[in-house]
Amino acid sequence: MANPERPLPAHAPAVVIGGGVVGCSILYHLAKMGWTDAVLLERSELTSGSTWHAAANIHGLHDSTNISRLQHYTMALYRELEAETGQGCGVFQPGSLYLAQTEDRAHQLRLMAAKARRYGMAFHEVTRDEAERLHPLVDFERVRLIMFEPDGGNVDPSGVTNAYAVGARQRGAQIHRFTAVTATEPQPDGSWIVRTQRGDIRTDWVVNAAGLWAREVAAMAGIDLPLIPTEHQYFVTETIPEIAAMDRRLPSVADRDGEYYLRQEGQGLLVGAYERDVRFWAEDGTPPDFGHELFHDDLGRIEENVLRAIDRVPAVGRAGIKRVINGPMIWSPDSAALMGPVPERPGYFCCCGIIPGFSQSGGLGRLAAEWMVEGEPSMDMFGWDLARFGPWADRAFTRARVADQYAHRFKIHFPGEERAAGRPARRRPAYDMQRDMGAVFGLNAGWEHPLYFDADVPDSAGFARQPWFESVGREARMLRGRAGIIDISNFAKLRVAGPGAEDWLNRVFAGRIPRAVGRSCLTPLIGRRGGVTGDFTVTRLGPEEFWVIGSGIAERFHRRLFAEIPLPAGTTCESLTDTVAGFNVAGPRARDLLAGLAEANLSDAGFPFFRSARIRVAGVECLALRVSFTGDLGWELHCAAEDQPALYAALIEAGRALGAGPVGSRALMSLRLEKGYGSWGRDYSPEYWPQESGLAGLIRPEGAFLNRAAWEAIADRPPREVMTMLEVEAEGADAAGGEPVFLPDGTPAGQVSSGGYGFAVEASLAIAYLKPGLAGPGDRVDVAILGRPHSARVLARPPFDPEGLRLRGPAPQEEPAE
Repeated sequence: MANPERPLPAHAPAVVIGGGVVGCSILYHLAKMGWTDAVLLERSELTSGSTWHAAANIHGLHDSTNISRLQHYTMALYRELEAETGQGCGVFQPGSLYLAQTEDRAHQLRLMAAKARRYGMAFHEVTRDEAERLHPLVDFERVRLIMFEPDGGNVDPSGVTNAYAVGARQRGAQIHRFTAVTATEPQPDGSWIVRTQRGDIRTDWVVNAAGLWAREVAAMAGIDLPLIPTEHQYFVTETIPEIAAMDRRLPSVADRDGEYYLRQEGQGLLVGAYERDVRFWAEDGTPPDFGHELFHDDLGRIEENVLRAIDRVPAVGRAGIKRVINGPMIWSPDSAALMGPVPERPGYFCCCGIIPGFSQSGGLGRLAAEWMVEGEPSMDMFGWDLARFGPWADRAFTRARVADQYAHRFKIHFPGEERAAGRPARRRPAYDMQRDMGAVFGLNAGWEHPLYFDADVPDSAGFARQPWFESVGREARMLRGRAGIIDISNFAKLRVAGPGAEDWLNRVFAGRIPRAVGRSCLTPLIGRRGGVTGDFTVTRLGPEEFWVIGSGIAERFHRRLFAEIPLPAGTTCESLTDTVAGFNVAGPRARDLLAGLAEANLSDAGFPFFRSARIRVAGVECLALRVSFTGDLGWELHCAAEDQPALYAALIEAGRALGAGPVGSRALMSLRLEKGYGSWGRDYSPEYWPQESGLAGLIRPEGAFLNRAAWEAIADRPPREVMTMLEVEAEGADAAGGEPVFLPDGTPAGQVSSGGYGFAVEASLAIAYLKPGLAGPGDRVDVAILGRPHSARVLARPPFDPEGLRLRGPAPQEEPAE
């Protein structure tokens, strides 16, 4: 088909590949932020692929607070787009009814309602009588809780997509249909050339928003994305007389325990389901000529789901079927977006694998534009960042996880839940030993790692305390009373070496990089908006050699930031995470445990806090650091991965005589909480400034570190919220993170960033960010655990060892960074 569009420009600041709803939203937001000469290329017509046949439901609430905020932004944007562009979006907002058939679903919905109160969103409980008036076709038997979202509904897929397109064009952006991309080529100057059959465009950013073709577009740049498509079905009924007789539109029904969705379409009902019998499609690649086609319907696959829908809304069973839609959707391993710059390909941005596209399109477009134009999104969306996956997320892993995500689309994702699909992906050499000792494993950056050691108590997940609670408690109390051995192999480990190593580290990190060999420091990494994008331990091993230790799940994310500062000539930054394993030996008798194994003086004078040295432990060469995330006396021991089993066996044997043993990561999280230690991705985030997270004292004001200008812009501002410790009156359930915090009179005060039970201090604890001036030490606040208020006391100091005597020892210590 001939293309009537104008010629391609020679240059554009960004070239968006893909004319679905997400690609058009990105173009619109780029133009709105000033990149009015951005370009979108579409191989066929706009909406080809998955966009055109979507059910296009919209809802605001999500388990993630930030995703809820972005979905509300998206829902509000549609009305603004209509007014701005004159293009109708087909917005229907009769509301949505959320049904809870189980206690856990009721907990989930009450927590969402509490978050809605915190952020001024519309979502509240209704009685059965109110619900029956809202939707008289629903049978509410066996429903224990009903919530109503007044703004829920649906939109027209083509209308929304075209509204974004019109809005982008009105600002000067160009859209070229029937323009297939044939190559994307990086250039020596950091730009890219996007090649098409109609000519080439040089650009600073290639944006892969190609939907079903995201894998093929990524492969042009040598990128392998963990995505796979599946079939998905919904159907629309013939006219239902009761609906035809109404003078209003019925609210949609979110009966997620029934595993279907349902809303009004015309004068009938639309019913869709995510069945257990998953059907993959185009596993080896999406056909290039696929566009507006559908698959043959196969309603037998979703029969069980449909029967549950009929049980809830009997009118569905009495109506005939008008049409069936069976089309493809493309999924990531966790069903969340793959978004952000590809760390290994500067200037290449992805926004792919989106499932609830019409609830999230506006938020995705806004964040993508912020990221490219301003260097960082305004919200912490690591859960969408493609850097959360690495090469370990191969096709087999992706296929298994997508099958699980699709089949359990409406299953509650509990805090800390571990799912077995696709595992094990990666195992450390000590895995078999740990399994034989009763380890129950979780997944961390692809690695199997011990959660706790009690094979008689299988892992489980829920909002309330689980059966493994006591198993974890025994490990935590053992370490606090004697000692414990924690596998810390999943910490990210980088070796920076060469004549420019110290200078490079000082230009990257805001902290005081050690000047003396054997010294260590804690240092934050500052983001483009002045927030905390990471926290690290840096230790100096030689005149030109350093180790950097940080979050394992965020290593790829952080490497992207490190790359902003070029390495000096002759200097290298090498990841050791895959080749080096490690343990933390911690607790009041950690020194006794190591005494017979370590060929070193481990006294306070011989090995002070925050010092490091290469030593031999049980004949194994180790890098030892006197530090512990437990907040107790302890040493980190890092060794070659092949030596991990020998070191582990020796440590376990030495601990046996002391009544010490292995400790899993869940106990570690309890122990660090007692000490008030923040954890990146939970308590430390790019959204929070150093002075809000208690890290301002670690910054060297005179330093020329990464994003110093952004830090200077916020350094003297008063904190918007302050990281605070709470002791909560809770039985049976603890805060996990994301729970709103209110004053006793109901005034929103903040939110929990992480929480749990402190077994050694025998208290339910939470770290929360509270607005300054609302509540001080000793004051009471309410934490919405399970969505219900639980009274909590603001603590002045962490409940465990606030003076740091167990951690540092009684002897005065010199500054660790000197």
